[in-house]
Amino acid sequence: MIHHELLERMHSRVDAWDATGDRRAIFLACYALMTSNMLEGVEAGRFDDNAWVHTLMHQFAEYYFIALEGYDCGAGWLPEVWRQAHNLTRTPNVPPLVHLLLGINAHINCDLTLVLDDLLRGVWDDLTPLLRESRRNDYLMVNTIIGETIDVVQDTVLERYSPAMNIIDVAFGSLDEWVTARLIRNWRRDVWDRAMVLVQTHDTQMREALRHQADLQALQRMRLVVTGGALGARSFGFSQRWLRRLGLMADTKDD
Repeated sequence: MIHHELLERMHSRVDAWDATGDRRAIFLACYALMTSNMLEGVEAGRFDDNAWVHTLMHQFAEYYFIALEGYDCGAGWLPEVWRQAHNLTRTPNVPPLVHLLLGINAHINCDLTLVLDDLLRGVWDDLTPLLRESRRNDYLMVNTIIGETIDVVQDTVLERYSPAMNIIDVAFGSLDEWVTARLIRNWRRDVWDRAMVLVQTHDTQMREALRHQADLQALQRMRLVVTGGALGARSFGFSQRWLRRLGLMADTKDD
């Protein structure tokens, strides 16, 4: 089946990177776990339109692999946020959680905006209000499944690359997992809003400006994650000002 091929592609790359100590394995191992849970959600019929979510997932993953190939061959078109995120995996003192957040940031705040535009731009005007709401509901259901995956990511992936994280995890309980899930949820909500503007913009120059803005937004958040350092990446080290700028505290009314 196609989705097994996607997971095999991810796991094969992770195994190769682990064998050489390439820290790009950290994000991709976590991404593979989330992808596996998403595929289970599709097979269990958790979405309004499981076929659409299946397509979204695979096109989203393809953006990651295209950017990866672009980085490996030194392509000039590579989004800067991915170039810097990959470069930082060669810096030994960057904590594993920072590598994870940098990958999540680039993939969500940059790639996901473009994938939604690719999938919805040509059909959005023809969708009924009910179908538009269905697309949004399916998109938000992904947040729920990601939230269900965070603990597993912590226990089976991040601790493998940084055993000391288990000590911190015991001290702070579920705070780190809760904040990471909330960070991803708020980023994804922000991406939906920005993607809807892009989808409904028909002027070519304006569209290019909006697509470039997605990369700049991701770069800004990347710098905040990197500046936070080891503790900052674990959320409780961020000041409230940083959390708001990251989008973590963007909307508190629905907590």
